[in-house]
Amino acid sequence: MKGNTVATDSAPLKNRLLKNQKKLKSYISKSQTEAYRIYNKDIPEYPYLIDIYGKHAVIYEQGKKLGEEDQVLREQHQRDIEDVIHAVFGIPASLQHFKIREKQKGNEQYRPLDPRSNDFFIVNESPFKFLVNLERYLDTGLFLDHRPLRQYLLNNSRDKKVLNLFCYTGSLSIAAAMGGGTVTSIDMSRTYLDWAYENFLINGLDPKLHSFCQADVLKELPLRKEDRDFYDVIILDPPSFSNSKRMEEDLDVDRDHPLLVRDCMNLLNPGGVLFFSTNKRKFQLHEIISEKYAVKEISHWTIPQDFHQTDIHRAYQITNKN
Repeated sequence: MKGNTVATDSAPLKNRLLKNQKKLKSYISKSQTEAYRIYNKDIPEYPYLIDIYGKHAVIYEQGKKLGEEDQVLREQHQRDIEDVIHAVFGIPASLQHFKIREKQKGNEQYRPLDPRSNDFFIVNESPFKFLVNLERYLDTGLFLDHRPLRQYLLNNSRDKKVLNLFCYTGSLSIAAAMGGGTVTSIDMSRTYLDWAYENFLINGLDPKLHSFCQADVLKELPLRKEDRDFYDVIILDPPSFSNSKRMEEDLDVDRDHPLLVRDCMNLLNPGGVLFFSTNKRKFQLHEIISEKYAVKEISHWTIPQDFHQTDIHRAYQITNKN
């Protein structure tokens, strides 16, 4: 099948990238970021996501799982995208990273695609710096859609005690720490905690002034309540589903978010706030949460401009009513 071609017209894709680039130029300049989404399945014929990471591009194929008969089309699409990205951004094919984002089970998005890849490099998102790896995992080490929340934490964390749950590589922790907060970062993965530790270092932060805890969040929250370990800000961004071997029970955000929210609210200082977000599609916040707590959906301002017309996540600001 190699060498076969199909007739495709990449001109609309090129025109859309140029249009998006022009539309986002002011926002990207103002945000002073090197990492952003430039294309979000805008054209049905090209169901891809395209992210820019400095001098690199990441392209996610997103749509129905292609069969063998579709492989020729996939290869042609890849050639089209390589040519268009090079023409618009000057990024050569060697620095374009193609990935297939299919429906994942458990923690598959966190499992190494290429465990040998040590190609880490730094991208800037002023005033932050973040280590990313575009080959080792399906995800890159930086969730681009949380850019507005990082800026909020930078501006609203001074002298606050912050707890970041399911912290991943610690980008939100860094934002809070650079804003003057004291941060505890919790994740099940030692790999990601080490990554977060390195992110603290490259941002000029002393990791010893903060805490990094490898733990099962579901079990850890009640323990912190017993220890009367309270916080001014809690960040809760759980995976949609997880069945990590390190967990005694699996986690399902639809089923378990009322319990997680309750345990977080029990750890808030008076006047404290919980930021809860999820990427689960068609997520519905349980009514018991709205009945018991003061809830404000903040998705509208936590989704950045480069994720235009998407429901990339749902986000809520939750406080105790008293």
